[in-house]
Amino acid sequence: MIKKEHISGIVVLLLLVAIGIFVFYWRTGTEAVPGDYQVKTGNYRLEDGQYAEAMEEFNKALERNPKHTAAHLGLAITYMQMKQNDRSLHHFTRAIELDPNFAVAYADRGVLHDRMGNYALALKDYQTALALNPKLAEGPGWLWRFMRNIHEKQPTIADRAGYLDEELKKPPKDRVLLVPEIDEKQRMYKK
Repeated sequence: MIKKEHISGIVVLLLLVAIGIFVFYWRTGTEAVPGDYQVKTGNYRLEDGQYAEAMEEFNKALERNPKHTAAHLGLAITYMQMKQNDRSLHHFTRAIELDPNFAVAYADRGVLHDRMGNYALALKDYQTALALNPKLAEGPGWLWRFMRNIHEKQPTIADRAGYLDEELKKPPKDRVLLVPEIDEKQRMYKK
């Protein structure tokens, strides 16, 4: 027989078990794809500029699921922010190999090619991204800008693709392909 003074302890124990089950399910059971939780965490770290921690999370996702396209995308963006272009290019390309319709990966690989001075490849990737997902031409909306305290609408990949297309038609001596003040405003895309 259970004594009256033990009932509150049993209730607390059952509550703790229920919370534990909920947390376990929330962390593992809600993933549509193994590694999704680590990718979400990695994206938070990436947005906060915590690149080492972001890489750790994306790599954990890839340990759980080597074909996780968003984990490859996250690593690629992280490496790009760290100016490790070869590693970045590898992961963008891997994400595209795994999902040839992954428009965001093409858009971001275009940004990388652009930064590396590979303008024809950048234009090709921008055009592919826009063909796969025309909404990428809209760029970030007002809510995204509001949350990051950005007042001006930033250039989109459609803007950059149009500009590159026009400049690449000119003779090489007349081209203006690099404008650091404007190029720095270009944003990354995420799934």
